[in-house]
Amino acid sequence: MAGELAAFFEPESIAVVGASRSPEKLGHVVLRQLLEGFRGRVYPVNPKAEEILGVRCYPSVADLPEPVDLAVVVVPAPVTPRVVEDCGRRGVKAAIVISGGFSEVGNEELERELREAAKRSGVRLIGPNCMGMYRPSVGLDTLFTPSDRLPRPGPGDVAILTQSGSFGGAILTWLAMEGRGISAFVSYGNRADVDEADLLRYFAEDPETRVIAIYVEGLRDGRRFMEAAREVTPSKPVVVFKAGRSQRGARAVRSHTGSLAGSDAAYEAAFKQCGVVRTYSTEEFLDASRALARLPPPRGPRVGIITNGGGYGVIAVDALEERGMEVPELDEDTAKRLRERLPPFYPVGNPLDLTGSSTPEQYLAGMMEMARSDVIDALIVMALYSVPLMEPRRTTDYILQVLRDYGKPIVVVSLDVTPEVARENARLEAEGVPVFPSPERAASALAALWRYARLTEPLRLRR
Repeated sequence: MAGELAAFFEPESIAVVGASRSPEKLGHVVLRQLLEGFRGRVYPVNPKAEEILGVRCYPSVADLPEPVDLAVVVVPAPVTPRVVEDCGRRGVKAAIVISGGFSEVGNEELERELREAAKRSGVRLIGPNCMGMYRPSVGLDTLFTPSDRLPRPGPGDVAILTQSGSFGGAILTWLAMEGRGISAFVSYGNRADVDEADLLRYFAEDPETRVIAIYVEGLRDGRRFMEAAREVTPSKPVVVFKAGRSQRGARAVRSHTGSLAGSDAAYEAAFKQCGVVRTYSTEEFLDASRALARLPPPRGPRVGIITNGGGYGVIAVDALEERGMEVPELDEDTAKRLRERLPPFYPVGNPLDLTGSSTPEQYLAGMMEMARSDVIDALIVMALYSVPLMEPRRTTDYILQVLRDYGKPIVVVSLDVTPEVARENARLEAEGVPVFPSPERAASALAALWRYARLTEPLRLRR
């Protein structure tokens, strides 16, 4: 299955069918994006133009000088079945149909014709009614929104798959603004052919992808998705943001993409059975994906909290317990070692409050002893650098030292961000430690790590 989709993600040649000379047309934007970044051969197809953007134009797919790997189809919906058949006759392996006007507006018959045309012609199809795809490592960008309006993230290790183009566009902007990368972005629209299960299997074998993150409003074939997810999740995390949970939300799904949202309780049970980490907000979707790409899963739900702001420690306890995590009392050996290493007026417990007198070396002592403890599976480290003796660089050095020496997952909450702190946060991220702006988001990320470990353990045992 992964080999069947290689033409989408590893093409050497692309045709833009419906390329346009008009800068405001989608066919012009797609062509320009490809010419600016794609390393392979690009052929515009338009019967009314001899050249576009300085590149020779071909009147039809049949006139192309070679059977290209991928066609990007940006033509009126009624002619898309014929174009796909033309692609098949010319030996084109795959097509992305960006055009809308199918089942999402009630035109199920035209979508059926498109699906059958692709099947008859041996062409794998993404779409219709989609934004296209973006693969930064190879300069593959078929998105129809210009990059000056929709920023693109750089290379990374999370694949973003989305049924909704508008959601996908917002995610791309958010990630680009935060400086976070992706391995791929796929807006797959109405799923006339390629669906979530196909994409799961492809990215399961993709060496650039460590986590597969999917926004979905409804599954075309739930059983097929579950089979694929069971195969994938034991070795590669799958994060899902399923919208349309309420009755009104399910009706909105139907009017948006033409999908049937189905019972949310059924989705909830299915995701758990196949090891999928379900999330319930945009922030949680992104934070869980980032944590799962960076950190090993914890062995249990028990979290140690280290802070120099007592109030934030209390907030972290609430956030963790609300998300099914535990904040245990420290065992006596750990408490004894902490009392020996810290000033006598420090309250030793979990959370460990190092107070406004804290130093980087006291953070190191706290992190080391908690990481050594048998009752702690993961750490949340929160630091206010505005207190007199704290120093961002040394503290970062110590966090990375404890991560290397003990191997337990660590997430950091950055409570006050100066330019110096921002630089150190970037260093933490580059070394595999996620940094969050609040205890709540850090707690959600750790909870996602534990859910992944817990849900996939029985699947691993069956292998």
